[in-house]
Amino acid sequence: MRPVVTPGGASPGLLAVDSGGSGLRVAVGTVARGALAQRASAEPVRTGARGIDPEHLMEQLVPMVRALTAETGVTGLGAAVVGAAGLSTLGDALRAELPGALAREFGVRKVALAADAITAYVGALGPRPGAVIAAGTGLIAVGTDLTGWRRADGWGHLLGDCGGGAWIGRAGLEAALRAHDGRPGGSARLLARAEEEFGPLPGLPGKLYPRTDRAAVLASFTLRVAACAHDGDPVAVDILRAAARHMAESAAAVCPASGKPRVALTGGLFKMGDPLLVPLENELAQKLPHARRVPADGDPLHGSVRMATDLATDALTLPSDGTMLYVVTKKGITPFEDKSPGKHADHF
Repeated sequence: MRPVVTPGGASPGLLAVDSGGSGLRVAVGTVARGALAQRASAEPVRTGARGIDPEHLMEQLVPMVRALTAETGVTGLGAAVVGAAGLSTLGDALRAELPGALAREFGVRKVALAADAITAYVGALGPRPGAVIAAGTGLIAVGTDLTGWRRADGWGHLLGDCGGGAWIGRAGLEAALRAHDGRPGGSARLLARAEEEFGPLPGLPGKLYPRTDRAAVLASFTLRVAACAHDGDPVAVDILRAAARHMAESAAAVCPASGKPRVALTGGLFKMGDPLLVPLENELAQKLPHARRVPADGDPLHGSVRMATDLATDALTLPSDGTMLYVVTKKGITPFEDKSPGKHADHF
């Protein structure tokens, strides 16, 4: 990495953001020292008719960044990377408005907007070929041979995210409701856990359906499913086996077919441990026998920090992708950015 300093001799400041289904995480640091401090918000950024809401993101981001810059003494945020869940399909408003907003509020001159799958990949593997399964509230697999990106799933809790937290939680609640109704496939243990969590189940639809954060609410039930699986409940065990199978299928769809690619896991869902990891390792061994399982270097926020460091030093060389990676600098879109018609050329 080329050493870069500001005219006053200070290392350029960095802003790194991870926006997901469970909230917002923000880090501030410098090129020389990396991330120095971070903060988190438990409120997910809203998604509406225009997609991901840039105003709501900035409402949360501004006070967090102000506090972090005061805490760290970092001035001159030269580069910012925002990793956002749903950017590929719901990111038009972010691409149109966020670079300009970051410039006005913080003076940022280089901005990269990335799908959270990209920041998850970079955080886990860095610039190496392979595949990463990112599992939290949602689920997406992303892979690259370093000439282009491939993704699988990540379609949201209504259409996909198979094996993710919301998917597991919903499956657990379905099994609870089956037991409540007396239908096959139910679990008395999951029924008891659901009633502890949500109260009498006939009231569950009214509590869940109107909520804008229902994916996160569904995902909150995953720990109950994991506990039941750990206690030997066969329905819960089968739910986690099915989740593992879905994850491995997505990884196999994006992993390079040749060479010795690496496969890594990242995301809070894997903190549940053996009830999920044991069947997942078995599935990966069957579906990707040529790949090497490695531990993740870091999480998606770490990936945003890595990318912001490269962006600040003009060393960001990730494969071009007009929807999953959008980069704007003071002079406009960088050479590796998508320049197809309709893309924004210069917000500054």
